[in-house]
Amino acid sequence: MKIKETNLSVFNKQSWEKANRQLLAKMLQEFMYENIIEPKQLQKQGALATYRWEDHRGVTYTYQAKQRLFDSFSVLPESIKLTSKASTPTFSEALQLLISLSEDKGMSSSTAGHLAKEYFHTLIADVHLQNRKSADELAGMDYAELEGEMTGHPWITYNKGRIGFGYDDYLRFAPEQKQKIKLSWIAVAKQIASFHSLDTLGFDDVMEQELSGKTLAEFEKELTSQDLLAADYYYIPVHEWQWMNVIVPLFAEYIANDLIVPLGEGEDQYFPQQSIRTFVNTTNRDKYHVKLPMSILNTLVYRGLPSERTVIAPQVTQHIKGIRDRDAFLKDTCRVGLLGEVATLNVTQPTFASIKNAPYQYLEMLGVVWRESIYQELEEGEHAITLAALLHVDSKGKALVSSYIEKSGLTPVEWIDALTSAVLPPLLHYLYQYGTVFSPHGQNTVLVLKNNKPVRIIMKDFVDDVNISDQPFEELQQLSFELKEVLRSEEPEGLTQFILTGLFVCHFRYLATILEEHEGVEEAEFWKSVRAEILHYQASFPHLKKRFELFDLLRPTITKLTLNRNRMFDYGYEDDGDRPHASEYGKVRNALHEVSEKAVQ
Repeated sequence: MKIKETNLSVFNKQSWEKANRQLLAKMLQEFMYENIIEPKQLQKQGALATYRWEDHRGVTYTYQAKQRLFDSFSVLPESIKLTSKASTPTFSEALQLLISLSEDKGMSSSTAGHLAKEYFHTLIADVHLQNRKSADELAGMDYAELEGEMTGHPWITYNKGRIGFGYDDYLRFAPEQKQKIKLSWIAVAKQIASFHSLDTLGFDDVMEQELSGKTLAEFEKELTSQDLLAADYYYIPVHEWQWMNVIVPLFAEYIANDLIVPLGEGEDQYFPQQSIRTFVNTTNRDKYHVKLPMSILNTLVYRGLPSERTVIAPQVTQHIKGIRDRDAFLKDTCRVGLLGEVATLNVTQPTFASIKNAPYQYLEMLGVVWRESIYQELEEGEHAITLAALLHVDSKGKALVSSYIEKSGLTPVEWIDALTSAVLPPLLHYLYQYGTVFSPHGQNTVLVLKNNKPVRIIMKDFVDDVNISDQPFEELQQLSFELKEVLRSEEPEGLTQFILTGLFVCHFRYLATILEEHEGVEEAEFWKSVRAEILHYQASFPHLKKRFELFDLLRPTITKLTLNRNRMFDYGYEDDGDRPHASEYGKVRNALHEVSEKAVQ
């Protein structure tokens, strides 16, 4: 394509400045939370305070912010003023803060440079996301399409870095572009691939659901034309970007020896989801959601598929669903839905697998996870959204959650109580009764609405994010050796972090702010609803009292996890043999303790 043909219509001075100001406000508030910056408070009027932070070169940031529970802050973008004693700040205000931090806080030059690239990519996406559909329009939007309206991780400031994508790739494959794609398919020789599935599901069963008879016949004909036997191969979908950038260059030996054979495109169309690598079938909504490795760096990790977890995924699904199916509270009272990862294929690149401590991205390059469709889980009249959707505010300043509340006919307080009642009980029961947690962040937790009222949740992404207790619980004794090897075992505080940080800090603290600003429900009232739901659960299961104390969600402080500090100062862009883990930095006051009657008195 000639450069003059590049669509640059979204880029103008006003949109660029708006995106910068919003990102800068997010950086300031999250860096305050993580103690990356510690500004001086100049004055305070009610809940609103004025802060100033100055770097060593004399660049000064003055702004207003409201202090929130969980030692958080909410910065007002329109209040930010940037001044400089020496040099003129760069055009991109958000990048000026990165420059200030890189010089003041000991960030490596390599990290600062790569992080600047992620921020620029994030800003480009933010510009594209301006002036989209209204909250009222989004409230009626289908699950798969709604994902394309979301703005990314609420806490991580470089949330749409997508290192590996060029601008052309961004326009074709980013979820907010909402471009339907067809998946390509390749044949991989059974001698280099491993297929795993539920006991009731075979490879042919998967293919008969995912591919038409016509397409299967065409694939077999392609192999036969090359004097190859279809019975010797598995069929596996691949993303075009992954094929061109990773599979052809790094699996060329397999291609040369007919161990990998390109077959062509499937017939169905898919929408990419926020994770980049997960695709929802829009041609036939009952077909599987497809999770593919995409070797791009986004948020904290490369979006590949870890081989050892891909292989074990169906077994994890059977275990997690088995717990639900044998427990009347989970199955009948909570009616928790579980999107099973029912079949997987994995192909390992042998050279990288033989290199000691090879960068993990090279061990996650070719595979697939077939996950049950969200639409198969929904009952009559139910509507699914990711929990993350509740944090969306449209370009005119209306919150999507406000639209749901209005349409439900409930008061904001009634809607909040319905939300906590839908979300918390199944997560608490898995934790307390079975020593097992999901990572219930905004993408993994699917909220089910009926008449726009929260009624239950559906959980997904088990193999990457299910963790178990290191305590000798009877409920964990029957786990297979393979499951114990793959599922991360955590001490009690670490296990509670998946709810305290993954759900409460990473999602609910933002939702509480939105509900206060848009619905007039004070932040403390939101957290009282959360606390009340936890206490209600505990009162219903008194025999688990010792576990309530062991996994104490109401304790005065919790360890502060720091997702931005993780990249900026602790891991940088090191290409290690393992994925980076969340950094810890000090303590944070627990809102659930602060809003208790005992704490208030």
